[in-house]
Amino acid sequence: QVQLVESGGALVQPGGSLRLSCAASGFTLDYYAVGWFRQAPGKEREGVSSISTSDGSTYYAHSVKGRFTISKDNARNTVYLQMNSLKPEDTAVYYCATVPFRGGSSFYRWAFGPDEYDYWGQGTQVTVSS
Repeated sequence: QVQLVESGGALVQPGGSLRLSCAASGFTLDYYAVGWFRQAPGKEREGVSSISTSDGSTYYAHSVKGRFTISKDNARNTVYLQMNSLKPEDTAVYYCATVPFRGGSSFYRWAFGPDEYDYWGQGTQVTVSS
């Protein structure tokens, strides 16, 4: 059974850091696209960062570029989202999602499209507030 479990969300002060984890079970994240999305109250779900586990290509939303880093740990079958210099506007429920993908130059066109992903985790709350 394919399952994604997010963890690491918390309440943090502005300027602080968090690392979110997306642990996969029931399959191996060898040839998949994994995306991190977030949804704030009253807003649409938006793509934050995505990675192709086959070739390591990564993409970031403009709002988080330079502050967030996506990475994968093959041994732990886990994708991470390191979030630094957090701002109140980063407050949201963060979800990871995945879909089979063997790599390719087309990734950038759909990396942040929620409808492109087949499997989703349950989400983890990130709150940035003083």
